Order: sequence, then structure tokens, then C-alpha cells
Amino acid sequence: MENKKEQSTASSLLRFAGPYKGKYILSIFLSVLGVASGLVPYYAAAQILIGLIGDEREFSFYLMWGAVAAIGYIAKSCFSILSTSVSHTATFHALRDVRKQIVDKLNRMPMGTLLDTPSGQLKDILVDRVEGLETPLAHLLPEMSANVLVPIFIIVYLFVLDWRMALISLITIPVGMAFMATILKTYPQQYEGSVKINQQMNNAVVEYVNGIEVIKAFNQSAASYGKYSDAVRENASYFYNWMKSCQWAMASYNAICPAVLITVLPAGVLFYAAGSITAANLITIIILSLGIVGPLIAASNFADSLGAVGTVVGEIATLLDGPELVRPVEPVKLDGEEICLHDVSFSYKENGDNAISHINLSIKPGTVTALVGPSGSGKSTITKLIAGFWDVGSGSITLDGKDLRKIPQKQLADQIAYVSQDNYLFDDTIRENIRMGRSSATDEEVEQAAKAAGCDAFIRSLENGYDTNVGGAGGHLSGGERQRIAIARAMLKDAPIVILDEATAYIDPENEAIVQQAVSKLVAGKTLIIIAHRLSTITDSDNIVVMQDGQIFSMGTHEELLKKSALYKEMWQAHIGAKDGEKA
Repeated sequence: MENKKEQSTASSLLRFAGPYKGKYILSIFLSVLGVASGLVPYYAAAQILIGLIGDEREFSFYLMWGAVAAIGYIAKSCFSILSTSVSHTATFHALRDVRKQIVDKLNRMPMGTLLDTPSGQLKDILVDRVEGLETPLAHLLPEMSANVLVPIFIIVYLFVLDWRMALISLITIPVGMAFMATILKTYPQQYEGSVKINQQMNNAVVEYVNGIEVIKAFNQSAASYGKYSDAVRENASYFYNWMKSCQWAMASYNAICPAVLITVLPAGVLFYAAGSITAANLITIIILSLGIVGPLIAASNFADSLGAVGTVVGEIATLLDGPELVRPVEPVKLDGEEICLHDVSFSYKENGDNAISHINLSIKPGTVTALVGPSGSGKSTITKLIAGFWDVGSGSITLDGKDLRKIPQKQLADQIAYVSQDNYLFDDTIRENIRMGRSSATDEEVEQAAKAAGCDAFIRSLENGYDTNVGGAGGHLSGGERQRIAIARAMLKDAPIVILDEATAYIDPENEAIVQQAVSKLVAGKTLIIIAHRLSTITDSDNIVVMQDGQIFSMGTHEELLKKSALYKEMWQAHIGAKDGEKA
């Protein structure tokens, strides 16, 4: 099982780096040259010492080896810079690709999966986890590879010079690594725990910020801040205890591994005194043995990245490999807009109760279909299934006779303009929020849509007009203003099918007539599906569908339902009574 996980991690990492494989190979090659060049000064120093002991008096000899050392140092810097540049260029392109893959994946995922995933967790994966790939891709592959390969070549050379001294020079390395192994043994689990505790803190932060209005309104600041501060405290405590548990092992590793002279010098002196090793070879081995440990310690510094990469890659891969709405790529031919629901059932939770059951409904092109009923009766579920936000649990929904699951998602989205009661506005200008309806629209077309939606006057009254920033989620505007901008956005899209899900819920009575006129322009000649609690706004509908407990209770025109549907008649009388109360 563990081996399978390691293979999955490696294959996922290669999957991200794959398109830039050539650059990474070049980076590794340059890094090896850089590390090898960094050892040239060690060899030059050994030759200078040998010359001194051998009573070499030619200045040119020392000048030559001094120049070799300088060239090695310069070459190390040049190759290192080139390697880092190549690997980072490849990595930043890879990270860009991964983030684009994630965003594309989110667009293909069922809406329910997205709603069930805390926004803090999605932010953590898209920003922090992807950023966490930078070290393994840009540094781990080239630098760790080079820092392991070069010492191996040196060790082979030391064995050629004297196998006994070569073995002795390695004694401190496994002893030091034994201490490091105690840290690495639990590192993947510890890192995975750190990711979870960090996500909990992120979720607490996002929850606090998103709920700040409710928190202040109900005077819950202290309790909510307590929840947030507890999450921050737990996060800090986790990392403190983790680092504390590693302290002695890491200190021992850092002290023992570089201490090669403790073994090399005494043994070398004994062998030299016994005449079994020459002074030249002893000096070379002593100096080169010092050059072994540096790269190995540099390589071991990537141990935390190596331990973390499984969790980082695993989280990203889990999201990318998660469930999605499977749609074809090639567009299908659509000659009409008739929508048919055939025995449709759907549940938001796997093995949960159905939100709607056995729905059969036909919506003719160019007609107005209204969905009414008590809260939770399944009205919004039907519209969201028609919009393709989820796949049906059973049955099918067709558009012009084609199953929605056989229509590319982009093509389906082009056919539908969806306006809900809580439309999201981006932290951008009003102009750009309206332009979201059609990205190619000119400024003039944007303003024409705003005029048609009845919001041009209030936009121009703002200090910066159409260039006014709406704030996060449109927070600088009222609910009614956001709703009218959302309608303008839908008008600009000019899709043949319009879905209005409580689209006038936030409109104040003074502007209701303006918005109703805007809606009339929006839906002129189009297929309209509307959900409304204000029954007076849908009395002229071609078909009114009365929902109750996830099923169709009855359907017909307003006059027909008043005669045959007790539920609709009751809802209508309650609505009329409420309107009379407002007038009074």
C-alpha cells in the first residue's frame, strides 16, 4: 500500500513537471556541473598543500592551482545560477498550468461538491498547496540530484586512492543520518497533520470574515473571536511541539555529520606512520572528505520537502482526480429550446433523501414557466439541474431532444442566462461585472444593457459611475442594486433561455416596476423559467408548476389552478392578503 502511494506521488509529480521534462533534465545537468565545480577548489587546495610539503618553490605552480580554484568557484556560481534559472522558469510555467487545471476542474465539478468543500480549503489548495510544489520542482529535482550524485563520484575516487580511508571518511555520515532518520520516519504524518490544522485555521478565518455582519449584529464578537483565536493557538501549538520534538535529533545530525576529521585524521596519521599511505594521498583524502559532507547536508536539507511532497501532491491530485460532470467536447446541433424533464429524481447527498422525485415536465420554446411552492419544495433544484450545475440522480433532462449530459458544458452555458436571488458580484468595477455576461461587449453595449435593466441612473449617480468598484461580493451596493446589475449582466448575455430564481427578491417596492419592465425586456421572445414568491408577478405565465415535497402537485394557468389546486389557491389568498396588509 505504501509503495503504491509512493508511486502515485511520483507519477503525480511527473504529471505536473512532464511538459517541461527537457528543461528539468538540463537543470539537473547544470546543477551537477555546479556542485562538481564547487569541489574543484578542494582539489586545488590539496595540490597546493602537497606542493608545500614537497618543497615546491615555483610560484607558477601555486598561481596555476590558485587560478584553478578561482575558476572552479566562478564556474560553480555560473552553473548554479543557470540551473536555478532554468528550473524556476519550468516550475513557474508548471505552477501556472496546475492552477489553470484546478480552475478548469472546479468549473467541471458538481456544484454540490464545491458547496460541501470549505472555501478556506479550496483557497489553501489553489494558493498554498500549489505554491508548495515550487520547492520540490525547482530545487528538489536539480539540486538534490546533484548534491547526491557528486559525493558518490568523490567516494568512488577516494576508494581508488585508499579503500580504508574511504570507508573511514564515511563513518560519521550514517551515524548522523541515523538521527535524521528518526525525524524523517514521522515527517509525512506530521506534515499531513500540519496541513489539516492549517486548513482548520484558514476555515475559521474565512468563516469569521464572511460572517462578520451577523457576528456584529448579534453581538457575538467575543465568542466568534474565541473560535478563531483557538484555531490560531492550536496551529501555533502544533508547530511548536513538532519542532521541539525534532530539536535534539536535528542538533545531533548537524554536529556529527560534518565531523569527518574526527575519524579521518587519527586513522590517516596511523596509516602514514605505518607507511601504508603516501602524504599526497592522505592530504587529498582529508580535503576531499570535507567536500563530501557539504553536498550531502545540502541534499538532506530537502528532506522536509521530500516528506511534504506526498501530502502536497496528494491534495492537488485528489482535487484534480475528483468527481466531475462528464461532458463531450464537440458541440451538438441545437435547433430549438424545448426542455423536457423525464422522470427526474435528485438528491444532494449520496444515499440521502431526494430533493425532487419523479419529475416530468415539458417547457416549450418561447413560453413562460413559473415554479411556485413552499420553501424547500424543490423549485431551485429543478432550475439548477436545467442549468447543468448538477447531473440528475435518475431520469434525464433534454434540450431540443439532446440529453444535457451529451451537450458540452460551455455550449449549455451559452444557451442559458441564470439570475438567482443572490447573484455574486466580483470585486471589480460595475462595468466589468456587467461585462461578465459577454466578455467581448463594448462599453456602449454594457451601458445599453444597464439602461435596459433600469440601473443606468443609479450607476451614474455614483462618484465614479460605471468605474465604481463594487467591493467584495458587491458589498458596496444594496441588495436591490446588486440584483439589477445581475439582470443587466444577463441581458448582455442575450441567451435564448432565461432562468430567474427569485430574481426580484431584494428589489424595494419603489423600484419593482422598473425591474419588472427590465425583466420583460430581458425575456422578450425567449424561453423563461421563473421562481417567484410574489404570485402576482407570474399570473400571466403560460404554465405555473406547483411544487410540494419535491414533487409536482399540479400545473396549469393561473385561472386553471385557482379552480383545481387547493394549495395554489391557498398560496394566492395568502399573497393577496399580504399585499392588502402592505397597502393598509
